[in-house]
Amino acid sequence: MHRFVSATLFSLVLLSSGALGAAKAHVVSFGKWSTIKWCVEPNESKCLDLKVRALYVDGRARESTLGSPHEVTDRLFVVRRAFRVNDSLPGDKGAATGWVWQRGGWLLVDRITGRISSIALPEFDSYYSAVSWYRDYAAYCGVSDDGKKLFAIVFQVGRRKPVLKKALGDAGGDDAPDSECPAPGWERRPIRVTFEPDENQKFTYSVRGHAADLVNDDEGEEEKAAQ
Repeated sequence: MHRFVSATLFSLVLLSSGALGAAKAHVVSFGKWSTIKWCVEPNESKCLDLKVRALYVDGRARESTLGSPHEVTDRLFVVRRAFRVNDSLPGDKGAATGWVWQRGGWLLVDRITGRISSIALPEFDSYYSAVSWYRDYAAYCGVSDDGKKLFAIVFQVGRRKPVLKKALGDAGGDDAPDSECPAPGWERRPIRVTFEPDENQKFTYSVRGHAADLVNDDEGEEEKAAQ
């Protein structure tokens, strides 16, 4: 009898350990698109239509998102966040809360764990920075804190400092409705990224691991000829 009880308890322990060891599968999905109004600061004189949709984890809405996600790996993807803020003034008593939509930064989503975390992109400006993704690299025009300087930024997910940060010149006026410079363009083999802050400027950088170097015209022609 004692051996039977011991064997039974041992079997239960094994079954329990197996159940605890098996990771719970998380379901990550997106909801339906809806159109919202996004008014450009600082004077909010122009409002644009943007499409947003909810990001769900296990059937629960966790965030609102903009645009298409970028697949970093078969497990991780990034997507841009949208959120609402309370625009009511202290003197607006008795009035309904005035919620307004804002464009946010980027989120990193893990399909296995269901974890959603914010990506701290250096010098990223929610109004003027248009991000172009390649693998786990984000390339965009960064803006200084005072809004006067533009930077070429390449950031790698998981690192604290940018792979590339180079001055591109002065930023435009405060009334710019969207990105100050177009989203950079990527090339592969070799990995290169090109910034064109305006029609008269073009800067190409070669990205090697955790560093990036400016490519001059002669180097670019040599690389193309070697391919």
